[in-house]
Amino acid sequence: MPDKRRLLIVGGGTAGWLTAAYLAKALRLAERPHLEVTVLESPDIASVGVGEGTFPTIRNTLQFLGIAESEFIRETAATMKQGIRFVDWAQAGTPGRHHQFFHPFEAPFYAEDLNLVPYWLLQDEATRLPFAQAMTLQYRVAAAQRAPKRAGEAPYAAPLNYAYHFDALKLARLLAERARQLGVRHVQGTVTQVGLDAQGAIAHVDTPQGRFEADLYIDCTGFRAELIGRALGSPFRSCTGQLFADRALACRLPVDTPELESCTIATAHEAGWLWEIGLNGSRGIGCVYASSHMSDDRAAEVLRRYCGAGHEDLAMRSIPFAPGYREQQWVKNCVAVGLSAGFLEPLESTGLVLIEAAVGMIAEMLPHSGPMAAPARRFNELMRARFDNIVAFLKLHYCLSRRDEPFWRDNAAPATIPDRLADLLAQWRLRPPGRFDFGLDTETFAFFNYQYILYGMGFHTDLGPGRGDFTQAAEADRLFAKIQRFADRAVQDLPSHRALIQQINAVK
Repeated sequence: MPDKRRLLIVGGGTAGWLTAAYLAKALRLAERPHLEVTVLESPDIASVGVGEGTFPTIRNTLQFLGIAESEFIRETAATMKQGIRFVDWAQAGTPGRHHQFFHPFEAPFYAEDLNLVPYWLLQDEATRLPFAQAMTLQYRVAAAQRAPKRAGEAPYAAPLNYAYHFDALKLARLLAERARQLGVRHVQGTVTQVGLDAQGAIAHVDTPQGRFEADLYIDCTGFRAELIGRALGSPFRSCTGQLFADRALACRLPVDTPELESCTIATAHEAGWLWEIGLNGSRGIGCVYASSHMSDDRAAEVLRRYCGAGHEDLAMRSIPFAPGYREQQWVKNCVAVGLSAGFLEPLESTGLVLIEAAVGMIAEMLPHSGPMAAPARRFNELMRARFDNIVAFLKLHYCLSRRDEPFWRDNAAPATIPDRLADLLAQWRLRPPGRFDFGLDTETFAFFNYQYILYGMGFHTDLGPGRGDFTQAAEADRLFAKIQRFADRAVQDLPSHRALIQQINAVK
């Protein structure tokens, strides 16, 4: 029989329990008595709960774990998310007049022998449809508060791509239950000391309940980074030079409208932005801001104003964070997952997708025996690149703004734009983003995600000198019209988002 292989996950929450459940399933824990996965969770430390939205990859993850979609929706107060509606990012709004654009999850309409993007770029800017509306029917579906699927369709499948909004604390409880079903051991205890061996690796973790030893320690202790940071001293790379936001105020309000959006609403303000998501039974609202450009009191005022009259005594939760990441997220026999590895900001819901990426690599790279130096090097290389690429994508939302407040002007300063993004922006002045601009293994966002942000923000790609090369304008117009007809039909055929969520919750 193989030697005992022990994995100790320190910390619960979404990161700890998703890691535990995923590893238990991927490593077939129930069939391998020589493997042991333990979650050591402190009863004294609450989960941060940041990020009640996610990316479409979560559907594959939940399905892999064997969690029924209907159960997930019921147990986590979940709703469906088809993308993000951005309000006042390109320019500041005025009463009754707001600039908006939509970033859908659905890829632009694809025709094998015709790329529609250049033909949209060559249309009259004054009369053409917004990019997302022209390129995908999801724009109209989300605007009409329709669901991305019908009740009778297969779990985790739909005509349109989607993710979820959910209660993060309830998700952690659901994942914990599934992890225990898969054979994960759960122990409560607060870490009091981390012991290192002569080589600087972790030898043991001490708690008042006893000592724990493992072959691999997985740090899911959140911003405290108890193992990777405090014990092993892995350097933290700050991204404050590119991403200025470092605070959030969050609150929860009851639902007060009959409609239920199936997208996140992200509304820019003078020094950051506000999120609004609709859960089943409540609305999650938060103010993200840069402490260098806005005081805490002013941020609270902005949040109260957004929530409207009657919320002067709003209960807010303050969440400070340092945008950045550990350059070495796997050090010797310790790997960090979740906030202990890094956090950039809530925009585009990258927190959970980074957990998914990390745990997927751990499951595949973990050697059955022997040293871990080689997989650690590769893991660190891939995660550093993934974080850097997300920084560039998030910066894109800020640096193209034409708002004139100091926060937005500072974001447009060339010195704050990552070099590779600046180079791509220069290229995209002459051509749209394409798939060869990005490497798949280190990207969270595809080239078309960049297109949605660029052209939603009003970025100009000049194809005028090559206009004569695009000879299929009539066919392109036919396809553009076809997309609008499909959108008309989808709005008629798909149920309202609220009706679908109510129907799922009515069936136990």
